[in-house]
Amino acid sequence: MLDYLYKHMNNIWIKILKIKPYYLFILFVVAVTICIVSLRENNQHMSLLRDKVFIADNTGNGLTSSLYELRSYVNSHMNTSLSNGNTSIYPPIQLQHTYERLVIEQTNQEKNNIYYNAQVYCQQLNSISISGKNRIPCIQEYIANHGQQSIPTGLFEFNFQSPSWSPDLAGWSLIVSGFLIILFFLDLFYWIVNKKN
Repeated sequence: MLDYLYKHMNNIWIKILKIKPYYLFILFVVAVTICIVSLRENNQHMSLLRDKVFIADNTGNGLTSSLYELRSYVNSHMNTSLSNGNTSIYPPIQLQHTYERLVIEQTNQEKNNIYYNAQVYCQQLNSISISGKNRIPCIQEYIANHGQQSIPTGLFEFNFQSPSWSPDLAGWSLIVSGFLIILFFLDLFYWIVNKKN
C-alpha cells in the first residue's frame, strides 16, 4: 500500500515538474490577486459594519446587535483588525453618544436622589430645628460630599483583533499563493538543472 502511494505521489510530482515555470508563476499571480482583493473586501465589509455601530450609537437603536455583528466578523476574518496598537492613543470603537446619554440620565437621577437623601439625612441630624436654618448648610455639605459618581469610560471602548489566518477566500488564496510560489521555484530549479544537462 505504501509502495503504491509512493509511486502515485512520485508520478504526480514528475507531472508537476514537467509544467513550465511561467505557468506556475501565472497561477501564483492570479492567486495573489484573489488574495489581495479578498483582503480588501474583508476590510471594506468591516468598515461598513463599524459605520453601522456608529449609527446605532448615535441613534441608540440596535447597538448590541451591530456591535456583536462587528465583533464576530472581525474575529473570523483576516485584515479586519480594530485594535489600538502601539501608535494609537484611543481605542478604535468608542460609543460616545451612548456614554453621553447614560451620563445625562445618571446625572438627572442622581440629582433627585442626592437632594432627597440630603433632606432625609439632615432632617434626622437636626430634627429639633423648626425653622430649618441649620439644615441648609447640612444639605449643601451633603450634596458636595456625595456628588456624581463617574461612569468608567472603558465600558464604552472596544478593541477587536482579527486572526492571523482565517478559513475564508483570503486565507485559502494566501495558502494557495504560498504553495504555488514554492512549486514555481522548485520547478524553475528543475528546468535550469535539466537544461544544463
